[in-house]
Order: sequence, then structure tokens, then C-alpha cells
Amino acid sequence: MEKSSIPCLLFILLTITTTIISYSNAQREVEDESEFSYERNQENGPEKWGKLKPEWKMCGKGEMQSPIDLLHKRVRIVSHLGRLTRDYKPANATLRNRGHDMMVRFEEGPGSIKINNIEYQLHQLHWHSPSEHTINGRRFALELHMVHESANGSLAVVTVLYKIGRPDSFLSLVRTVARHQVKLLRVAVHDYSDTNARPVQPTNKRPVKLYKPKSS
Repeated sequence: MEKSSIPCLLFILLTITTTIISYSNAQREVEDESEFSYERNQENGPEKWGKLKPEWKMCGKGEMQSPIDLLHKRVRIVSHLGRLTRDYKPANATLRNRGHDMMVRFEEGPGSIKINNIEYQLHQLHWHSPSEHTINGRRFALELHMVHESANGSLAVVTVLYKIGRPDSFLSLVRTVARHQVKLLRVAVHDYSDTNARPVQPTNKRPVKLYKPKSS
């Protein structure tokens, strides 16, 4: 299996949600959907992920797990995180149904982002329906994860939330998606479960930081 791990850890920062995490090579996204399930109360469901493999133990006892509920009262405005810059370009990619999600894997150089002058190359995109993260308890129709990796193996995952509705402005914090598009995605990957979203995890007093640059 190529770089295995189930989606356990995340952390947050662009357009509502974003992340940077250091993973070991053994803690990458799983390519075989039969190894785990999003169905609760199953032998391989979310409550049991930490016991399925030794390298997944943090899914059971880790205190920095995602997704989380982003409560307004928990948000701390900061202006010193440094700018996030994007440099994307057209690139060939393969669309793959992994059973638990639809993934777009890029064959080469689709571009990168820079966070505090550290470059993270974009490797793949995948979707969760409904969304994994919630805002004030509200779960959205869809959540996109854009998975980037730096030269030293740290990950930065840019998360975009979608709601059902008309096309919205490009700069909207929450994107819109047509109901039939969400239905097509669910039909494609939800053969064994009604969801591919992990239950919301305890925050364990983690701060949620919203980057807002100082006015020039």
C-alpha cells in the first residue's frame, strides 16, 4: 500500500479551514477503503480506527484530532501568521474512486502554496460529504481537502466548505455546489455507508486562529 494512514490529524488556517501537520511516512492516507469504515458501531468504524493498526493508534488516543466544531466564541483573531501565497497551474491528473472518496491525484507539478516561506506542493484533492468540520454545530453539504506536502514531509491541507445553492462569488468563504452534484458524488462512493465524514472530535482546549492581516 502506498503511504498508508486514515485521515486522523488536521489543523486550521485558510478560507475558514486549513492545515499544517507533520506526519511520518507510515501515517498517510489509505488507498484501500476496505481497511476502515466511516460507519459507526462497525468493527472498523471511526471508534475503532485507533485499534486497527499500530500506526493508527493516535486516532484513538490523540488529543489533536480532526475534524472539530469551529465555534465563533473559540476563534482568536491573529495578524502574525504570515501570508499564504498560492501558485497553481494546469496539470494532468487521474480521477480515482477509492471507495471511501473521490480523489484527483496529480501526475506532476500542479503548483504549490507557501506558508511563512515554506513551500508545499499540491499532490491530491478529495471530497467528504457531508463536511467533516462544522461551524457552530452546522455541517455543510461538502468539504474539499487539497493535500500539499513540503520537502521535509510536513503536510498542509487546505479545506474548502460547500453549501447547496446558486453559484457564488469566487471570493466567498463558503463555496456553493448543486444538489445533483453532491448526489452524484454520494452515489459513486457511498456504497457501504451514508457518509464519508469522520465524527467531530474533542478540541481539547485547542485555539482556533483566524488570520486577519492588519490594515495597511
